[in-house]
Amino acid sequence: MPRGDVVLLLPYIALLVAIVLEVVGTSLLQLSAQFTRPLPTIGMAICYLLSFYLLSVSLKVLPLGIAYAVWSGVGIVLVAMIGLVVFGQRLDLPAVIGLGLIVLGVLVVNLFSKTVGH
Repeated sequence: MPRGDVVLLLPYIALLVAIVLEVVGTSLLQLSAQFTRPLPTIGMAICYLLSFYLLSVSLKVLPLGIAYAVWSGVGIVLVAMIGLVVFGQRLDLPAVIGLGLIVLGVLVVNLFSKTVGH
């Protein structure tokens, strides 16, 4: 891959890592037990700070609304999956349908919107 292509991917990589950090931070928020457990609380704060920093890096190329929609939408779905798998939090049919619509919305924005491409 030529160097120019790597540079063009950096904002997207930053956004991907920001999403992962936000999901980890939110999972640690659950484990913090309302900030009564110091290590998960500190980990959560660090993850959130790094996540917002990397989200801001992605804004060098991506429009704010698009980057935030992808960051929050993908984060919501991943956190719901972690809630299900790790914390045993069940999802009813309306929740599954709603999460599916969020995924569909992120796909529509990224595949069809001319706002994303520069």
